[in-house]
Amino acid sequence: MGSGLWTAAAINLNNWQGWNIGAVLFTFGVLNALTNLILIHHWDWPRLIGEIIYTLFFSYFVNVFTWLFTWLGLGNWSVLARIFVSCFGVFCFCVAISLYQRANIIMHPNDDTTNILRFLYFKGNATASQITDFIPPIIVAIVAWIATGKLLGINVATVFSFLGNGIIISWADQHVWPQLKHNFKVTPREQA
Repeated sequence: MGSGLWTAAAINLNNWQGWNIGAVLFTFGVLNALTNLILIHHWDWPRLIGEIIYTLFFSYFVNVFTWLFTWLGLGNWSVLARIFVSCFGVFCFCVAISLYQRANIIMHPNDDTTNILRFLYFKGNATASQITDFIPPIIVAIVAWIATGKLLGINVATVFSFLGNGIIISWADQHVWPQLKHNFKVTPREQA
């Protein structure tokens, strides 16, 4: 019933070029980690290395879960069941993003991008930062669609994710372990 926009972009690149989805997601993550350094205006080795390691595990586990859901026959479930599972999955990962963005230990580069955009560029607006972070995968998916005539991995849950991620993350910030406060930080240039 759809996937997150970054994963949908990887699915469409896989369909167009035959590239492994996990490898594409890893490449996206590395590029995004480097972009984060541009956004914070200085080189931060611990942030870069942490995000690349996180991306390595994340991209591997996407392949594992793709295999698991295929093995479970999720694609053969009723449309309503798939919509529910997909949208519930989006809700769960948004709550998880809220928690670990507030903990601010090691994050996936895309989630760090939304945090950087949210606090350095959008005055705390989670929705604006999420939508901005979705622009690159939307462009990738559109280019692949133009090249192949097929748009894959985009469905109800993708739209729900696009429209709801920022709203759900903001809601979770206030209602799921609200004592955990954002400790977003960027090391000043002279300390980097």
